[in-house]
Amino acid sequence: MVKLTEDMIELVKAAKIYPLATASKDGEPNVVPVGMLRVMDPETLWIGNQYMKATIQNLQENPRACIYVRSAETKECLKIKGDVTILNSGADYERMKDMVKERRADLVCRSLLVMKVSAIYTCKSGPDAGAKLA
Repeated sequence: MVKLTEDMIELVKAAKIYPLATASKDGEPNVVPVGMLRVMDPETLWIGNQYMKATIQNLQENPRACIYVRSAETKECLKIKGDVTILNSGADYERMKDMVKERRADLVCRSLLVMKVSAIYTCKSGPDAGAKLA
C-alpha cells in the first residue's frame, strides 16, 4: 500500500488550495481548485464537493484523480494520484458535511470524495522532478 509520510502529510495540511485533476472516459481533462481537503490517514484523503459538476461526471466515468500540492515557502510539491469513491450518504459523508459547515456555514456539501492514494511523485524543479516517491 502507498502511504504519505509525516512530512508529506504536513505539506498537504499546510496548503490552502488543491488543484484536483480528473478525466472523462474519453480522456477529456478537467481541473478544479479544491479548498476542502483533509488527510484522514496516510492512505486516504477526503475531499468535500460543494460545486463540482464536471469533476463528479468524470469520476463516475473514470474514478481516478490527481491532486497537486505545493508549498510557497519551501517550493516542495507533490503529485498524489488515487482511486476515488463518491459518497452521498452514511457516517463519513455526514462527518464531511459537518466539517464543511464548521468552515463555512453558507456552503452545502453535496458529496464526499474518498481518495485512496495509489502513487506519489515529486514535482519540485531539478533532476528528480517527476520521480516516483511511493
